[in-house]
Amino acid sequence: MTPTVSFPTLVSSAAAALKERAEEVNRLNVFPVPDGDTGTNMALTMDAVVAEVQQLPAGADVVAYCHAVTHGSLMGARGNSGVILSQILRGLCDVIATSPDDPREMVAASLERATSVAFQAVRKPVEGTMLTVLRDASLAARAALDAGAAFDELVDRTLDATVESVRNTPELLPVLKENGVVDAGGFGLAILAEGLIAAARGTEFDLAVIDSASAPSLVVTPVDDWDDDEYLYCTEFLLHGEDLDQKAIEEFVGTLGGSELVVGDPNLLKVHVHTNDPGAVISHMTVRGEVADVHINNMRRQTEARSEGLRAEPEPATPPKPVGFVAVGAGDGIREILESLGVDVVVNGGQTMNPSTAELLEAVQRVNADNVVVLPNNKNIQMAAQQLVDIVERPVAVIPTNSVPEAFAALLAVDPGASLDEIAEEMTAAAGEVRTGEVTTAVKDSTSKHGPITKGQVIGIADHEIEVIGEDVATVTLELAAVIAPSGETLTLLGGADLPEAELERIAGDIEAAHPELEVEYHRGGQPLYPVIMSVE
Repeated sequence: MTPTVSFPTLVSSAAAALKERAEEVNRLNVFPVPDGDTGTNMALTMDAVVAEVQQLPAGADVVAYCHAVTHGSLMGARGNSGVILSQILRGLCDVIATSPDDPREMVAASLERATSVAFQAVRKPVEGTMLTVLRDASLAARAALDAGAAFDELVDRTLDATVESVRNTPELLPVLKENGVVDAGGFGLAILAEGLIAAARGTEFDLAVIDSASAPSLVVTPVDDWDDDEYLYCTEFLLHGEDLDQKAIEEFVGTLGGSELVVGDPNLLKVHVHTNDPGAVISHMTVRGEVADVHINNMRRQTEARSEGLRAEPEPATPPKPVGFVAVGAGDGIREILESLGVDVVVNGGQTMNPSTAELLEAVQRVNADNVVVLPNNKNIQMAAQQLVDIVERPVAVIPTNSVPEAFAALLAVDPGASLDEIAEEMTAAAGEVRTGEVTTAVKDSTSKHGPITKGQVIGIADHEIEVIGEDVATVTLELAAVIAPSGETLTLLGGADLPEAELERIAGDIEAAHPELEVEYHRGGQPLYPVIMSVE
């Protein structure tokens, strides 16, 4: 292969190849972070590179082109994958700009430099991602060079190793194997490499190597696996300044979120972090330098948009059932219980995250049923849910549930053979027989009918009234149980995400000992912020 194609054409061809397959890469996006779509973010990063390169005058030398690629990718990097890609391109250009005499050495050395730079940019590298694919490609190139391979053979061996590494990512990363997919970022790198080589050789880009019959094809399967239970906002921006302390900045953003990446030089840094408080991150950075090109994306909404696109793909038609169910809940355990009771779609939400009418509408539209029952499970969500009655074309009934335990009781009362009105009446009555208690931590100083409340104290809430104030979860739960226990025969506990299993079991035993007349049962709810939710009926 004798590369006679211009530098801008090579870059544009690689970018075009990735853009052509961007949606296919997006569908693989399951790990490590859900900040938008991997294919889209990598393609947008390459678009910025192409735009920067195209601004160079005719006759620009390789150093100028490499600077354009490095600067353009840093300025335009989007998402975790885009920032990592920018560092891969930076490493490649560090070597290419020196114009080694032997093109084989240029390939091997530039991949080695790219691997070093990319791994340094990620504080906690994960095997089975695009970093692994890059390293495997680098090792293959060096091995081919050491074996005396000609340039074309070295390139082919390197590309083969890249593709094989992509295929192997599920063996290194359990979440990929569980979902039957390969790593999205690694797949994107393979596409870029194939597009670049195809342009240099003057051949058609068709991913023939990836689709060869010599090995199993790469699997692309729709996956929707994220429930936004960690950080909500993907935040990224440029920071201009002088003598910027990259390490200190990286450590700071790490205290406010995860998936942090801080790359660049002392005068210009690209900052990327997943956080629940973008304002705090940006406010702090304005003290260190000048902030520009801020992008804040709600990852939950990005995931919903992606999921909607996946669901739009044709599926075998199945006849609708008479009645379907939508419920709101937070926590894996609560989701599993609701689904086991017949709920078709569980909308992630609750006390601290109220889904909108639009989100509830999207959930209702996913239910394959002639009629739909909606359980908002929170007083603050009921009004948004009620709007569905007038905007959904099929009949919708909203049960005025104020808590997840009320939804459990309502679902157990369903008579599948009854009409929608009859079902709604029975479910509403069953929910009304439940009394709910919630244990959480006060987030600010306040007052109640039982006296003052200090931030950080544990409080017990029964039917929206603060009934117990204390210092630990177990004591408050036991006292709250005494408040609501006289109204029923069975008490159910749902343990929160941060409550150890042993602690939940101990609390259940204490309640049972204090109230031998009650049948006490407990489950892992996994709900955030509320270590215990209880109900009596």
